[in-house]
Amino acid sequence: MQIIFLPKWALILSFFIVWPLLQLVITLICNMIDLNKFNPNIFFLKSHNWEKGGAIYKTVFKIHRWKHLLPDGAKTHKTGFQKKNIKNFKKEYLNEFIYQTGRAEIAHWIQIMPFFVFGFWSPNFVIWIMLLYAILVNMPCIIAQRYNRPRLIKIYERKKTKKEVEN
Repeated sequence: MQIIFLPKWALILSFFIVWPLLQLVITLICNMIDLNKFNPNIFFLKSHNWEKGGAIYKTVFKIHRWKHLLPDGAKTHKTGFQKKNIKNFKKEYLNEFIYQTGRAEIAHWIQIMPFFVFGFWSPNFVIWIMLLYAILVNMPCIIAQRYNRPRLIKIYERKKTKKEVEN
């Protein structure tokens, strides 16, 4: 329900200011949450049977063709964790990477939610445009995390098993 009425130029400008601001604040808040809260075994983050270990995202969405184009939000926070490439295959690093994909996924889900705030100063139809925008901007990042996490877990488990066999 629109309660604030802005001139059109200010209305349009608000979209370009408010969205990045909301996304940045959500990212910063998620980066302050203890990494252990993003356990890959919780139902929401767990890879489900229908995802086929992330393969569904490769076959249906062709993620392997475009995921390199996605921005890495690690630079928004001084302790951000870059997820563009695997830097090494140490167990500790892989484990952190897995948990960071959970953090990133949840941050992107949350970033969809504030679409409704634009209704306070925009006509009603704009809310639906903002929802569509939020989904289009965040779903590729969510898909990337859901594609990468099972693959990282598989690498981690192989590393873990190999280490146990060596001992």
